[in-house]
Amino acid sequence: MKKTITTLLLGVCVSLNAQTNPKIYDIINNISSTRIENDIKTLANFGTRHTLSDTVSSTRGIGAARRWIKKEFDNIAANCNNCLEVFYQKDLVKKGTNQRITKDVMVVNVVAIQKGTKNPNNFIIMSGDIDSRISDPNNYTDDAPGANDNASGMAGTIEAARVLSKYSFDNSIIYVGLSGEEQGLFGGKGLANYAKKKGWNIIGVFNNDMIGNIKGVDGVIDNRTFRIFSEPVPPTETERQRNARRFYGGEVDGISRQLARYVYKTTKTYMPEMNPKLIYRLDRFGRGGHHRPFNDAGFAGLRIMEAHENYTQQHQDIRTENGIEYGDRVKFVNFNYAKKLTAVNAINLASIAWAPLAPENVGIGGIVEASAKLKWDAVPNAKGYKIYFRDTTSPTWNKFIYVENTTEHTLKGIVLDNYFFGVSAVGKNGHESVVSFPTKIIR
Repeated sequence: MKKTITTLLLGVCVSLNAQTNPKIYDIINNISSTRIENDIKTLANFGTRHTLSDTVSSTRGIGAARRWIKKEFDNIAANCNNCLEVFYQKDLVKKGTNQRITKDVMVVNVVAIQKGTKNPNNFIIMSGDIDSRISDPNNYTDDAPGANDNASGMAGTIEAARVLSKYSFDNSIIYVGLSGEEQGLFGGKGLANYAKKKGWNIIGVFNNDMIGNIKGVDGVIDNRTFRIFSEPVPPTETERQRNARRFYGGEVDGISRQLARYVYKTTKTYMPEMNPKLIYRLDRFGRGGHHRPFNDAGFAGLRIMEAHENYTQQHQDIRTENGIEYGDRVKFVNFNYAKKLTAVNAINLASIAWAPLAPENVGIGGIVEASAKLKWDAVPNAKGYKIYFRDTTSPTWNKFIYVENTTEHTLKGIVLDNYFFGVSAVGKNGHESVVSFPTKIIR
Protein backbone atom coordinates (compact mmCIF):
# COMPACT_ATOMS: atom_id res chain seq x y z
CA MET A 1 0.00 0.00 0.00
CA LYS A 2 1.03 3.58 -0.54
CA LYS A 3 2.93 5.12 2.36
CA THR A 4 1.89 8.57 3.57
CA ILE A 5 4.09 11.00 5.52
CA THR A 6 2.67 13.99 7.35
CA THR A 7 4.77 16.68 8.99
CA LEU A 8 3.48 18.20 12.20
CA LEU A 9 4.52 21.74 13.05
CA LEU A 10 3.85 23.40 16.41
CA GLY A 11 1.24 20.78 17.28
CA VAL A 12 -0.96 21.58 14.28
CA CYS A 13 -2.30 18.69 12.25
CA VAL A 14 -4.32 18.37 9.07
CA SER A 15 -7.70 16.78 9.72
CA LEU A 16 -11.20 16.43 8.33
CA ASN A 17 -14.06 18.44 9.73
CA ALA A 18 -16.31 16.38 11.95
CA GLN A 19 -19.01 14.63 9.91
CA THR A 20 -22.51 14.05 11.20
CA ASN A 21 -25.33 11.85 9.94
CA PRO A 22 -28.84 13.40 9.92
CA LYS A 23 -30.30 9.96 10.67
CA ILE A 24 -28.68 10.08 14.10
CA TYR A 25 -30.68 13.19 14.98
CA ASP A 26 -33.84 11.45 13.79
CA ILE A 27 -33.05 8.55 16.11
CA ILE A 28 -32.68 10.92 19.06
CA ASN A 29 -35.98 12.62 18.26
CA ASN A 30 -37.85 9.34 17.89
CA ILE A 31 -37.02 8.04 21.38
CA SER A 32 -40.23 8.35 23.42
CA SER A 33 -40.31 9.09 27.15
CA THR A 34 -43.99 8.09 27.17
CA ARG A 35 -43.26 4.60 25.85
CA ILE A 36 -40.38 4.24 28.32
CA GLU A 37 -42.69 5.34 31.16
CA ASN A 38 -45.35 2.83 30.16
CA ASP A 39 -42.82 0.01 29.97
CA ILE A 40 -41.30 0.85 33.37
CA LYS A 41 -44.77 0.85 34.92
CA THR A 42 -45.61 -2.47 33.30
CA LEU A 43 -42.43 -4.09 34.61
CA ALA A 44 -42.89 -2.65 38.10
CA ASN A 45 -46.48 -3.93 38.18
CA PHE A 46 -45.29 -7.53 38.00
CA GLY A 47 -44.76 -7.09 41.75
CA THR A 48 -41.40 -8.80 41.94
CA ARG A 49 -39.01 -9.89 39.23
CA HIS A 50 -36.63 -11.68 41.58
CA THR A 51 -34.66 -14.39 39.78
CA LEU A 52 -36.18 -17.08 42.02
CA SER A 53 -39.74 -15.69 41.92
CA ASP A 54 -42.88 -17.17 40.36
CA THR A 55 -42.53 -18.35 36.75
CA VAL A 56 -46.08 -19.68 36.27
CA SER A 57 -48.30 -16.67 36.99
CA SER A 58 -49.30 -14.46 34.09
CA THR A 59 -49.36 -11.33 36.27
CA ARG A 60 -46.62 -11.68 38.88
CA GLY A 61 -43.00 -12.77 38.99
CA ILE A 62 -40.05 -13.01 36.63
CA GLY A 63 -41.77 -15.54 34.38
CA ALA A 64 -44.57 -13.12 33.54
CA ALA A 65 -42.03 -10.31 33.08
CA ARG A 66 -39.84 -12.16 30.62
CA ARG A 67 -42.83 -13.39 28.62
CA TRP A 68 -44.04 -9.80 28.35
CA ILE A 69 -40.57 -8.63 27.23
CA LYS A 70 -40.45 -11.35 24.57
CA LYS A 71 -43.92 -10.32 23.41
CA GLU A 72 -42.74 -6.71 23.05
CA PHE A 73 -39.74 -7.81 20.98
CA ASP A 74 -42.04 -10.03 18.90
CA ASN A 75 -44.35 -7.07 18.27
CA ILE A 76 -41.40 -4.95 17.16
CA ALA A 77 -40.33 -7.74 14.81
CA ALA A 78 -43.82 -7.96 13.35
CA ASN A 79 -43.74 -4.24 12.59
CA CYS A 80 -40.39 -4.37 10.79
CA ASN A 81 -40.98 -7.34 8.50
CA ASN A 82 -39.44 -9.79 10.98
CA CYS A 83 -36.19 -7.82 11.22
CA LEU A 84 -35.63 -9.20 14.74
CA GLU A 85 -34.82 -12.79 15.62
CA VAL A 86 -36.31 -13.21 19.11
CA PHE A 87 -35.60 -16.14 21.42
CA TYR A 88 -34.90 -17.24 24.98
CA GLN A 89 -31.34 -18.12 25.95
CA LYS A 90 -31.22 -20.04 29.21
CA ASP A 91 -29.02 -21.94 31.63
CA LEU A 92 -29.77 -23.99 34.72
CA VAL A 93 -28.09 -22.67 37.88
CA LYS A 94 -27.98 -25.23 40.68
CA LYS A 95 -28.90 -24.64 44.31
CA GLY A 96 -25.85 -23.75 46.39
CA THR A 97 -23.86 -22.27 43.50
CA ASN A 98 -23.62 -19.30 45.84
CA GLN A 99 -25.50 -18.10 48.92
CA ARG A 100 -28.09 -16.33 46.79
CA ILE A 101 -29.12 -19.43 44.87
CA THR A 102 -31.35 -21.18 47.39
CA LYS A 103 -33.01 -23.51 44.86
CA ASP A 104 -32.36 -24.73 41.35
CA VAL A 105 -33.35 -22.01 38.90
CA MET A 106 -33.43 -21.59 35.15
CA VAL A 107 -31.87 -18.24 34.36
CA VAL A 108 -33.57 -17.03 31.18
CA ASN A 109 -32.45 -14.15 28.97
CA VAL A 110 -34.68 -12.60 26.29
CA VAL A 111 -32.64 -11.94 23.14
CA ALA A 112 -33.59 -9.98 20.03
CA ILE A 113 -31.09 -9.87 17.15
CA GLN A 114 -31.28 -7.34 14.33
CA LYS A 115 -29.03 -8.89 11.70
CA GLY A 116 -26.58 -6.71 9.80
CA THR A 117 -26.78 -6.71 6.01
CA LYS A 118 -23.03 -6.89 5.36
CA ASN A 119 -21.48 -8.30 8.53
CA PRO A 120 -24.15 -10.36 10.32
CA ASN A 121 -21.61 -12.04 12.62
CA ASN A 122 -20.42 -8.71 14.06
CA PHE A 123 -22.52 -7.69 17.06
CA ILE A 124 -22.97 -4.62 19.22
CA ILE A 125 -25.12 -5.32 22.29
CA MET A 126 -27.41 -3.22 24.49
CA SER A 127 -28.61 -4.89 27.67
CA GLY A 128 -30.94 -4.20 30.56
CA ASP A 129 -31.63 -6.42 33.56
CA ILE A 130 -34.96 -8.14 34.04
CA ASP A 131 -34.61 -9.10 37.70
CA SER A 132 -35.19 -7.03 40.84
CA ARG A 133 -34.62 -7.37 44.60
CA ILE A 134 -35.25 -5.73 47.97
CA SER A 135 -33.15 -5.56 51.16
CA ASP A 136 -32.78 -9.31 51.56
CA PRO A 137 -31.34 -10.64 48.30
CA ASN A 138 -32.91 -14.03 49.00
CA ASN A 139 -36.45 -12.73 49.50
CA TYR A 140 -38.24 -13.70 46.29
CA THR A 141 -41.85 -13.34 47.43
CA ASP A 142 -42.30 -9.77 48.70
CA ASP A 143 -42.82 -6.81 46.38
CA ALA A 144 -39.66 -5.65 44.61
CA PRO A 145 -40.87 -3.24 41.88
CA GLY A 146 -37.34 -2.38 40.72
CA ALA A 147 -38.55 0.66 38.81
CA ASN A 148 -35.14 2.24 38.37
CA ASP A 149 -33.06 -0.86 39.15
CA ASN A 150 -33.55 -2.01 36.57
CA ALA A 151 -36.85 -1.57 34.79
CA SER A 152 -35.36 1.68 33.48
CA GLY A 153 -32.52 -0.11 31.68
CA MET A 154 -34.84 -2.82 30.38
CA ALA A 155 -37.39 -0.27 29.14
CA GLY A 156 -34.61 1.68 27.46
CA THR A 157 -33.43 -1.44 25.68
CA ILE A 158 -36.93 -2.18 24.37
CA GLU A 159 -37.34 1.43 23.24
CA ALA A 160 -33.99 1.40 21.43
CA ALA A 161 -35.14 -1.72 19.59
CA ARG A 162 -38.41 -0.02 18.58
CA VAL A 163 -36.61 2.96 17.10
CA LEU A 164 -33.59 1.26 15.52
CA SER A 165 -35.69 -1.50 13.97
CA LYS A 166 -36.77 1.10 11.40
CA TYR A 167 -33.23 1.24 10.00
CA SER A 168 -30.89 -1.13 8.21
CA PHE A 169 -27.32 -1.60 9.46
CA ASP A 170 -24.12 -3.22 8.21
CA ASN A 171 -23.34 -4.89 11.56
CA SER A 172 -25.79 -6.72 13.80
CA ILE A 173 -27.38 -5.27 16.94
CA ILE A 174 -28.52 -7.35 19.90
CA TYR A 175 -31.11 -6.07 22.37
CA VAL A 176 -31.27 -8.28 25.44
CA GLY A 177 -32.95 -8.57 28.80
CA LEU A 178 -30.53 -10.34 31.13
CA SER A 179 -31.66 -12.28 34.20
CA GLY A 180 -29.90 -13.32 37.40
CA GLU A 181 -27.92 -10.09 37.82
CA GLU A 182 -28.71 -9.66 41.50
CA GLN A 183 -27.94 -13.30 42.25
CA GLY A 184 -24.48 -13.38 40.70
CA LEU A 185 -24.43 -12.00 37.12
CA PHE A 186 -25.63 -15.33 35.77
CA GLY A 187 -27.51 -14.00 32.74
CA GLY A 188 -24.43 -12.21 31.45
CA LYS A 189 -22.29 -15.28 32.02
CA GLY A 190 -24.77 -17.42 30.11
CA LEU A 191 -24.99 -15.10 27.11
CA ALA A 192 -21.22 -14.53 27.01
CA ASN A 193 -20.67 -18.31 26.93
CA TYR A 194 -23.37 -18.65 24.28
CA ALA A 195 -21.63 -16.01 22.17
CA LYS A 196 -18.33 -17.87 22.48
CA LYS A 197 -19.92 -21.14 21.38
CA LYS A 198 -21.60 -19.46 18.44
CA GLY A 199 -18.38 -17.75 17.38
CA TRP A 200 -19.92 -14.28 17.51
CA ASN A 201 -17.60 -11.34 16.98
CA ILE A 202 -18.82 -9.00 19.72
CA ILE A 203 -17.70 -5.43 19.07
CA GLY A 204 -18.92 -4.25 22.45
CA VAL A 205 -21.57 -4.41 25.16
CA PHE A 206 -23.53 -1.47 26.59
CA ASN A 207 -24.84 -2.58 29.97
CA ASN A 208 -27.59 -0.23 31.16
CA ASP A 209 -28.18 -0.45 34.89
CA MET A 210 -30.19 2.35 36.54
CA ILE A 211 -30.73 5.09 33.95
CA GLY A 212 -33.75 6.82 35.48
CA ASN A 213 -32.76 8.69 38.64
CA ILE A 214 -31.63 12.34 38.71
CA LYS A 215 -31.67 13.04 42.46
CA GLY A 216 -28.82 11.65 44.50
CA VAL A 217 -28.96 10.68 48.15
CA ASP A 218 -26.77 13.75 48.73
CA GLY A 219 -29.52 15.99 47.37
CA VAL A 220 -27.80 16.79 44.06
CA ILE A 221 -30.21 16.97 41.12
CA ASP A 222 -28.65 16.47 37.68
CA ASN A 223 -30.51 15.46 34.53
CA ARG A 224 -27.61 15.72 32.08
CA THR A 225 -24.64 13.90 33.60
CA PHE A 226 -24.19 10.15 33.32
CA ARG A 227 -21.36 7.76 34.07
CA ILE A 228 -19.54 5.39 31.74
CA PHE A 229 -17.69 2.69 33.69
CA SER A 230 -14.95 0.76 31.90
CA GLU A 231 -11.97 -1.25 33.02
CA PRO A 232 -8.50 -0.24 31.74
CA VAL A 233 -7.31 -3.51 30.19
CA PRO A 234 -8.96 -6.90 29.62
CA PRO A 235 -8.67 -9.48 32.42
CA THR A 236 -7.78 -11.99 29.71
CA GLU A 237 -4.50 -10.34 28.78
CA THR A 238 -1.45 -12.59 28.91
CA GLU A 239 1.63 -12.20 31.06
CA ARG A 240 3.56 -11.25 27.94
CA GLN A 241 1.06 -8.46 27.22
CA ARG A 242 1.30 -7.19 30.79
CA ASN A 243 5.08 -7.11 30.63
CA ALA A 244 5.02 -5.30 27.28
CA ARG A 245 2.85 -2.54 28.71
CA ARG A 246 5.63 -1.59 31.10
CA PHE A 247 7.68 -0.44 28.14
CA TYR A 248 5.12 0.55 25.51
CA GLY A 249 2.20 1.88 27.57
CA GLY A 250 -1.48 1.14 27.26
CA GLU A 251 -2.39 0.80 30.95
CA VAL A 252 -5.63 2.70 30.28
CA ASP A 253 -6.13 1.72 26.64
CA GLY A 254 -7.81 -1.65 26.63
CA ILE A 255 -10.75 -2.50 24.39
CA SER A 256 -13.40 -1.54 26.96
CA ARG A 257 -11.76 1.81 27.61
CA GLN A 258 -11.70 2.52 23.86
CA LEU A 259 -15.40 1.66 23.70
CA ALA A 260 -16.06 4.11 26.54
CA ARG A 261 -14.18 6.85 24.70
CA TYR A 262 -16.27 6.12 21.63
CA VAL A 263 -19.49 6.63 23.60
CA TYR A 264 -18.09 9.85 25.04
CA LYS A 265 -17.17 11.22 21.61
CA THR A 266 -20.42 10.24 19.88
CA THR A 267 -22.49 11.72 22.68
CA LYS A 268 -20.60 15.02 22.66
CA THR A 269 -20.98 15.19 18.86
CA TYR A 270 -24.73 14.59 18.65
CA MET A 271 -25.97 15.43 22.15
CA PRO A 272 -23.62 18.21 23.31
CA GLU A 273 -26.00 19.18 26.11
CA MET A 274 -25.18 15.90 27.86
CA ASN A 275 -22.25 15.45 30.21
CA PRO A 276 -20.77 11.97 29.83
CA LYS A 277 -18.40 11.20 32.68
CA LEU A 278 -15.70 8.59 32.09
CA ILE A 279 -15.13 6.53 35.23
CA TYR A 280 -11.83 4.70 35.18
CA ARG A 281 -12.87 1.50 36.92
CA LEU A 282 -14.81 -1.64 36.08
CA ASP A 283 -17.81 -0.61 38.15
CA ARG A 284 -18.78 1.17 41.33
CA PHE A 285 -16.49 0.47 44.27
CA GLY A 286 -16.91 -3.11 45.47
CA ARG A 287 -19.98 -3.69 43.30
CA GLY A 288 -20.74 -5.44 40.04
CA GLY A 289 -22.70 -5.16 36.81
CA HIS A 290 -23.69 -7.30 33.88
CA HIS A 291 -20.92 -6.09 31.59
CA ARG A 292 -18.36 -7.88 33.77
CA PRO A 293 -19.08 -11.43 32.48
CA PHE A 294 -18.48 -10.21 28.94
CA ASN A 295 -15.21 -8.58 30.03
CA ASP A 296 -14.25 -11.86 31.73
CA ALA A 297 -14.82 -13.62 28.39
CA GLY A 298 -12.52 -11.16 26.61
CA PHE A 299 -15.17 -8.90 25.07
CA ALA A 300 -15.31 -5.11 25.29
CA GLY A 301 -18.06 -3.97 27.64
CA LEU A 302 -19.04 -1.01 29.78
CA ARG A 303 -21.74 0.22 32.11
CA ILE A 304 -23.91 3.27 31.37
CA MET A 305 -25.82 4.67 34.34
CA GLU A 306 -27.02 7.73 36.21
CA ALA A 307 -24.48 10.02 37.86
CA HIS A 308 -26.13 10.40 41.27
CA GLU A 309 -27.47 7.29 42.96
CA ASN A 310 -30.06 7.32 45.72
CA TYR A 311 -29.34 4.43 48.06
CA THR A 312 -32.70 4.79 49.83
CA GLN A 313 -34.35 3.67 46.60
CA GLN A 314 -32.25 0.68 45.57
CA HIS A 315 -32.14 -2.75 47.21
CA GLN A 316 -34.62 -1.55 49.85
CA ASP A 317 -37.82 -2.91 51.37
CA ILE A 318 -40.75 -0.60 50.62
CA ARG A 319 -41.33 1.40 53.80
CA THR A 320 -41.21 4.83 55.41
CA GLU A 321 -38.79 5.53 58.26
CA ASN A 322 -38.13 8.88 59.91
CA GLY A 323 -39.97 10.60 57.10
CA ILE A 324 -37.86 8.94 54.39
CA GLU A 325 -39.58 6.85 51.74
CA TYR A 326 -37.58 3.72 50.95
CA GLY A 327 -38.00 1.48 47.94
CA ASP A 328 -37.45 1.46 44.20
CA ARG A 329 -40.81 2.78 43.06
CA VAL A 330 -42.03 4.30 39.82
CA LYS A 331 -42.66 7.68 41.47
CA PHE A 332 -38.91 8.22 41.80
CA VAL A 333 -38.05 7.63 38.12
CA ASN A 334 -37.42 10.59 35.80
CA PHE A 335 -38.66 9.41 32.42
CA ASN A 336 -37.15 12.24 30.41
CA TYR A 337 -33.72 11.40 31.81
CA ALA A 338 -34.25 7.73 30.95
CA LYS A 339 -35.12 8.92 27.45
CA LYS A 340 -31.85 10.83 27.18
CA LEU A 341 -29.73 7.85 28.24
CA THR A 342 -31.70 5.57 25.94
CA ALA A 343 -30.85 7.99 23.12
CA VAL A 344 -27.18 7.86 24.14
CA ASN A 345 -27.29 4.10 23.68
CA ALA A 346 -29.26 4.20 20.45
CA ILE A 347 -26.97 6.65 18.65
CA ASN A 348 -23.89 4.69 19.67
CA LEU A 349 -25.44 1.39 18.62
CA ALA A 350 -26.32 2.92 15.25
CA SER A 351 -22.94 4.58 14.78
CA ILE A 352 -21.07 1.34 15.41
CA ALA A 353 -23.54 -0.74 13.39
CA TRP A 354 -23.04 1.59 10.40
CA ALA A 355 -19.24 1.70 10.76
CA PRO A 356 -16.46 -0.57 9.49
CA LEU A 357 -14.74 -2.83 11.98
CA ALA A 358 -11.79 -1.49 13.97
CA PRO A 359 -8.35 -2.01 12.39
CA GLU A 360 -6.44 -5.09 13.50
CA ASN A 361 -2.73 -5.75 14.01
CA VAL A 362 -1.95 -2.09 14.60
CA GLY A 363 1.79 -1.64 15.02
CA ILE A 364 3.84 1.37 16.01
CA GLY A 365 7.49 2.38 15.65
CA GLY A 366 9.76 5.37 15.79
CA ILE A 367 12.07 4.64 18.70
CA VAL A 368 14.78 7.33 19.09
CA GLU A 369 13.36 9.22 16.13
CA ALA A 370 11.41 12.45 15.77
CA SER A 371 8.55 10.56 14.16
CA ALA A 372 5.82 8.04 14.85
CA LYS A 373 5.22 5.21 12.39
CA LEU A 374 1.94 3.29 12.34
CA LYS A 375 0.87 0.30 10.30
CA TRP A 376 -2.32 -1.80 10.30
CA ASP A 377 -4.30 -4.34 8.33
CA ALA A 378 -6.73 -3.08 5.69
CA VAL A 379 -10.36 -2.99 6.83
CA PRO A 380 -13.10 -4.08 4.40
CA ASN A 381 -15.44 -1.26 3.34
CA ALA A 382 -13.22 1.43 4.88
CA LYS A 383 -12.88 4.63 2.88
CA GLY A 384 -10.02 5.87 5.04
CA TYR A 385 -8.50 5.89 8.49
CA LYS A 386 -7.99 8.31 11.34
CA ILE A 387 -4.63 8.28 13.09
CA TYR A 388 -5.35 9.53 16.59
CA PHE A 389 -2.87 10.78 19.13
CA ARG A 390 -3.20 12.37 22.56
CA ASP A 391 -1.12 13.46 25.52
CA THR A 392 -0.41 10.51 27.80
CA THR A 393 -2.46 12.19 30.56
CA SER A 394 -5.45 13.01 28.34
CA PRO A 395 -8.58 10.94 29.01
CA THR A 396 -9.86 11.18 25.43
CA TRP A 397 -8.56 11.18 21.87
CA ASN A 398 -8.35 14.84 20.81
CA LYS A 399 -6.08 15.04 17.74
CA PHE A 400 -6.08 13.07 14.51
CA ILE A 401 -4.84 12.85 10.94
CA TYR A 402 -7.10 11.44 8.22
CA VAL A 403 -5.58 9.28 5.47
CA GLU A 404 -6.85 7.29 2.50
CA ASN A 405 -5.42 4.62 0.19
CA THR A 406 -2.85 3.45 2.70
CA THR A 407 -2.40 1.10 5.65
CA GLU A 408 0.68 2.80 7.05
CA HIS A 409 1.48 6.32 8.04
CA THR A 410 4.42 8.27 9.42
CA LEU A 411 3.93 11.37 11.54
CA LYS A 412 7.05 13.47 11.11
CA GLY A 413 8.00 16.02 13.73
CA ILE A 414 6.30 14.29 16.64
CA VAL A 415 8.18 12.52 19.42
CA LEU A 416 6.75 9.07 19.95
CA ASP A 417 7.59 9.12 23.66
CA ASN A 418 5.24 11.99 24.48
CA TYR A 419 1.93 10.71 23.11
CA PHE A 420 -0.34 7.71 22.83
CA PHE A 421 -1.59 6.67 19.38
CA GLY A 422 -4.49 4.76 17.87
CA VAL A 423 -6.19 4.05 14.54
CA SER A 424 -9.86 3.90 13.54
CA ALA A 425 -11.48 2.95 10.24
CA VAL A 426 -13.89 5.37 8.53
CA GLY A 427 -16.68 4.25 6.20
CA LYS A 428 -18.00 6.02 3.12
CA ASN A 429 -20.95 7.20 5.24
CA GLY A 430 -18.58 8.97 7.63
CA HIS A 431 -19.14 6.61 10.55
CA GLU A 432 -15.98 5.35 12.15
CA SER A 433 -15.01 2.36 14.20
CA VAL A 434 -13.79 2.21 17.75
CA VAL A 435 -10.11 3.19 18.00
CA SER A 436 -7.54 0.39 18.03
CA PHE A 437 -4.52 0.86 20.26
CA PRO A 438 -1.19 -0.48 18.89
CA THR A 439 -0.39 -3.97 20.11
CA LYS A 440 3.01 -4.54 18.52
CA ILE A 441 6.24 -2.76 17.63
CA ILE A 442 7.36 -2.22 14.06
CA ARG A 443 10.84 -1.26 12.91
